[in-house]
Amino acid sequence: MDLEEQIHDMARRASAAAERLGELSTRQKDAWLIRAAERLEAAKSRIQAENARDLEQAEAKGIAAPMLKRLELADAKWSDMIAGLRDVAALPDPVGRIENTQVRPNGLRVGRMRIPLGVIGIIYESRPNVTVDAAALCIKSGNAVILRGGSEAIHSNLALAFELRAAARETDVPEDAIQIVPQTDREAIDHLVRQDAYIDLIIPRGGPGLIRKVSETSRIPVIKHDAGVCHIFIDASADPDMARDIVLDSKLSQMEVCNGLETLIVHTDATTTVLPGVLKALHEEGVEIRGDARVCEIFGDAVPARASDWAEEYLAPILAVLIVPDLDAAVKHIRSYGSDHTEVIITQNYGKAEEFLRRVNSSTVGANCSTAFADGYRLGLGAEIGISTSKLHAYGPMGLEGLTTLKFVLRGEGQLRE
Repeated sequence: MDLEEQIHDMARRASAAAERLGELSTRQKDAWLIRAAERLEAAKSRIQAENARDLEQAEAKGIAAPMLKRLELADAKWSDMIAGLRDVAALPDPVGRIENTQVRPNGLRVGRMRIPLGVIGIIYESRPNVTVDAAALCIKSGNAVILRGGSEAIHSNLALAFELRAAARETDVPEDAIQIVPQTDREAIDHLVRQDAYIDLIIPRGGPGLIRKVSETSRIPVIKHDAGVCHIFIDASADPDMARDIVLDSKLSQMEVCNGLETLIVHTDATTTVLPGVLKALHEEGVEIRGDARVCEIFGDAVPARASDWAEEYLAPILAVLIVPDLDAAVKHIRSYGSDHTEVIITQNYGKAEEFLRRVNSSTVGANCSTAFADGYRLGLGAEIGISTSKLHAYGPMGLEGLTTLKFVLRGEGQLRE
């Protein structure tokens, strides 16, 4: 069987598994989640040995430090991954829930029921914990999943998928509801995105090259989980201490993830009251400041920013900083260079905060909080399959509900259309 035939067969089997999976009870799906957590814990040494193998090969290839950080299944990431399975088991099951019920004038009751999407193909780079997170959310929401991870994580992903499929066999979940493409050939992506007869949705997670390739070649609807060029705007009325703390947390808490701060925009009236303290604190933490001309005048250690810096997702201790005359200019800059991910305003002016929240239409917008809250767990979703930067059909952190759709359900007593 050649690669095209293999992908076609995987998609066909996933579609058949999705039909069975969609009819399972919440209890049955939760049993798989708990058993998967148990099996992964028991296989931790073997899986981490495979992960070390991936890390060694990635380092030999000269893969950048942020990507290596994403690839590693270290103790904290491992614990979060296992806890995520149990957290998803504890979440309410959206499948079968009736919403928006109304009674028509003729007595016909109309509601909408949440149902699975069907088969989801997920194409991602580096992070092997995505294998477990994605499988957990897809199974709980009644969807079969085909996972195509990056070549740099192939040994980790195969080891994780082995345990997830074994847990399925032990809990009467269709084993083919969880499949991983075992080939590292990039041609597998081309074949996967052409399986529109069996796959209902493609979710790419990765760099601009991957997102562009999938978007341009897929015959299947795509929800992009694109780069995070996230902004904070420090308004003239911002509290200096609050601004410093929020900027530091947004930039430093997890630099290698997509909700990290990449560009800081500062109102000109805050350049003497707020900006110096913020830049000093960032510099002391080892962050390189790439600033516009005025920033470089104010802060001698700043490096002049290039035009490309304003649209850059660094995932590193680098921050682009610019000064603007007003909120209008800040909004214009975000619209020009942002990736529709996460933007925050720091202000003590209620009117400015509300204006920012209304005018900026990225998937997550906030006032006086860290960009790091753009996360499924932090927002109460329990977990996320990623952060959608596509406005259809889900936008922002995408949890269980984002992996379902709604069908109309009618209940009548003999009503006829007259």
